[in-house]
Amino acid sequence: MKLNKYFSTTIACLLVLVIFKSSAQVRLPQLVSDGMVLQRNAKANIWGWAATGEKVRVNFNGKSYRTTTPANGKWKIALNAMKAGGPYTMDITASNHIVLKDILIGDVWFCWGQSNMVLPMERVKEKYPDEIANANYPQIRNFFVPTASDVIKVHDNLQPGKWMAATPQNVMNFGAVSYFFAKKIFTKYHVPIGLINSSVGGTPIQAWISEDGIKPIPTYAARLAQIRDTAFINQNLRNFAKNEANRKPFKQLDKGLTGPKTWYDESYVPQGWHPFWLPGYWADQGISGLNGVVWFRKEIDLPANLAGKPAQLMMGRMVDADQTYVNGKQVGNITYQYPPRRYVVPAGLLKPGKNLIVVRLTNTLGKGGFVPDKPYHMLVDGQKIDLRGDWQYKVGQVFSPVQSIGNGISFSAQNEPAGLYNTMVAPAIDYTIEGILWYQGEANTDKPKEYEQLLPALIADWRNKWQEGNLPFIYAQLPNFMEVQYSPSESKWAELREAQLKTLAVPNTAMAVAIDAGEWNDIHPLNKKDVGERLALAAEKLAYGNTKVVSSGPIYQTAKIEGNKIVVNFSNTGSGLVAKDGAELEQFAIAGADKKFVWANATIKGNQVIVSSDEVPDPVYVRYAWADNPEGANLYNKEGLPAPPFETGDLNK
Repeated sequence: MKLNKYFSTTIACLLVLVIFKSSAQVRLPQLVSDGMVLQRNAKANIWGWAATGEKVRVNFNGKSYRTTTPANGKWKIALNAMKAGGPYTMDITASNHIVLKDILIGDVWFCWGQSNMVLPMERVKEKYPDEIANANYPQIRNFFVPTASDVIKVHDNLQPGKWMAATPQNVMNFGAVSYFFAKKIFTKYHVPIGLINSSVGGTPIQAWISEDGIKPIPTYAARLAQIRDTAFINQNLRNFAKNEANRKPFKQLDKGLTGPKTWYDESYVPQGWHPFWLPGYWADQGISGLNGVVWFRKEIDLPANLAGKPAQLMMGRMVDADQTYVNGKQVGNITYQYPPRRYVVPAGLLKPGKNLIVVRLTNTLGKGGFVPDKPYHMLVDGQKIDLRGDWQYKVGQVFSPVQSIGNGISFSAQNEPAGLYNTMVAPAIDYTIEGILWYQGEANTDKPKEYEQLLPALIADWRNKWQEGNLPFIYAQLPNFMEVQYSPSESKWAELREAQLKTLAVPNTAMAVAIDAGEWNDIHPLNKKDVGERLALAAEKLAYGNTKVVSSGPIYQTAKIEGNKIVVNFSNTGSGLVAKDGAELEQFAIAGADKKFVWANATIKGNQVIVSSDEVPDPVYVRYAWADNPEGANLYNKEGLPAPPFETGDLNK
């Protein structure tokens, strides 16, 4: 009995020692891993966690560094500044031994923002097939940060991820803007480039600012305090539960799925279907005010020599969710509106003669349908079959209006102040970097004036956290988007672009103008190469010391009234101002004290633009490209870079 007790005690002690030994071992952050890029010409940080008093040794590039883990359990070593090069191996020794391989020394850029920063090369593969096929740049590395959010506490580590080299296979997961930026820099300077892409679609700028950084902005400081109030959160949870309890259970009433035969079945005989012209929205073609399920069908004739071959079905973009069928078989589905519909039709499915395409389209808000000016065709063995034109539709289900019950307040951590900073920025601030790339703003266009305070606040916050001085901060201005307005009008998108333009007053910042790189019908335009390369031009001047490069288009500086004209002066004129394609200048508007803008005559004179209109004898204001989508905006410099939109303000003051 005593012997058994002795063995039990011994085993328990050994187990405690094993657990202690395991907990004492060094643990590294996600960023410090195989394939990483360390910042050149600076003291690059390496850090991790271990038990208090644990001695840690790091051997790297011929140097040895030692430290002892302090009481908080986090150790950090600053490597000596090194020149670009690699690959190298790093040995980290404590009670355990870690070997990190394939490490490069170069320039590290943090890439942040919302969906247009994270949009991958896979989404633009049809536009840039050669770029993808030739993406063999093993010294360009990307670390994609998985999404996580938390408004309560600051996290010490990122979600699991890994460094990946730019190859034709890997590059499909690189952010397109950041890849084109990196390629432009790498091919000119031949320095390894590390990209850390920490972006989340649809998120507002305040989510990326820390608690300290948001404090000077009362609205958001108050909101952060509110959502950290346990009583407030509990009350909203109770309201949500009440809403759910009172919500009528959803019943599947889609006639297209519940009848004797489904409407995608080849043997189904259509009755009572109506004509529909594709592309287009059903609200514009006889289905007013409907949220629900609408079915669409089209028969196409296929030559016998194409039967049985695999095909690619290009169905543009749809609002909102679809299931798409060919000859009764589902070939794809996407649950929200933004991704392009590019579906593979497998070999053996297509038949000679008639083939049936059916789309079940569900929409719960706004105008449902097929977005115009997108590709709608089938590619079979190199032959394109156009799918635009006459289709048929029938309503399968009508959704009841959603009733709001109670006074619950919506909450999503990734949209709240500090919600993304805590999880996707803070864990990375020890990583030494060259600079920051930022592409965001779409989610804040409902309150554009706030952006004038929020963007400088974010820049100051991040620079304060990194403690690397005035880090280069380079950002993309919002592109053109939405319907064209053919008369001078107000625009919240223009107001937000103006806030972005004013942020150039913050030292060591630069802006890439994208007013010619958007699409009227897509908040995710495909032209990511121009944006990435314009960010790279800005980096050349701001971070790489190339003072000769023309890094921007003409930027409004001053204006003055001269009689019935206004003379506008610009910086960044490069070799001179031009109207693109030799046309007359467009998108200039002028107004008197009443601020009633009319289109103006605008002519280039040297590095100035002279603006006037017979309708405004006493001008006070000028605007350029002031619209959601200022089609025809064509003021550039001779280097081919566009001027950003602007307004002068009251020139009598």
